[in-house]
Amino acid sequence: MKSGGTSGNSGSGPESDRDLLSALTGTQASHDRAVAYRTRRVVAASLGVMRDQKEGGRRSRSMALASILLVILAMGPFVWRVTDDVIGGEHWSDMATQSSLWVCILVPAVLAAALVAGWLRRDS
Repeated sequence: MKSGGTSGNSGSGPESDRDLLSALTGTQASHDRAVAYRTRRVVAASLGVMRDQKEGGRRSRSMALASILLVILAMGPFVWRVTDDVIGGEHWSDMATQSSLWVCILVPAVLAAALVAGWLRRDS
């Protein structure tokens, strides 16, 4: 009886027939079980790594949102002062108005630079 190379061996000798018979009778089940166990272990490890990466991304986003909210809350009084001074007829050249205006301009610029630097560092 010739196997015609169905068991992976190109020959038709007794070794090929023994491989074919062992595959048909299920004597290679322990080998298949070991391969399945290794595959399952690799997939589980990959899933753990993917979950960790997703959690790190969530943490980064939450930290960015928290810092933006804190900056907005901290800048509130400065924005209020500039608005009150300008509406009240004060001059733009007053020292208090200028310093508050500089804070309102520079703090968001620094925050934006920090966020861009963080995104660039994460991508590279």
